[in-house]
Amino acid sequence: MSLREMQVVPGALLEQRIEEVKPLDTLETEQYAIVKDGETGEHFLHYRYIHRDVALGGAESAYHQLMPLSSDDVLELMFGGAPYRYPEAWTQPYLRNGPDGQYVWFDPSPAREAEEAEREAARIRETLLAFKRKGSFGEQDVERLFRELDDKES
Repeated sequence: MSLREMQVVPGALLEQRIEEVKPLDTLETEQYAIVKDGETGEHFLHYRYIHRDVALGGAESAYHQLMPLSSDDVLELMFGGAPYRYPEAWTQPYLRNGPDGQYVWFDPSPAREAEEAEREAARIRETLLAFKRKGSFGEQDVERLFRELDDKES
């Protein structure tokens, strides 16, 4: 069964099935690699993050995330230098682990949509404040304001 079809994936199952194909980068607290599900042949981008808890004397916790990759994605990562850094390149649902040893699917789309909505709200607010500062509220001024708001939306 594909990991993509499972809502919750036991960590022990991943340890049995996942094989590293190619390491991409290793930093002090982060590691990236292309991995493969040995049972289905599906590829994933593996991101490992080490968190050091200063309050606990520097105790380390490892967090893992696995994002599904298409065959084209794998080739781009291996030969084309496609972006893969977390969180910028992680725009589709991916598996992430929790404290109970289980992996669950996380969809970053709602968070990205909220960020975009906040940016748009800030843009509209600034445009309206600029309109108010001009102090000219005639029919043509209001029409120009609406055009300006519409132009920046597209």
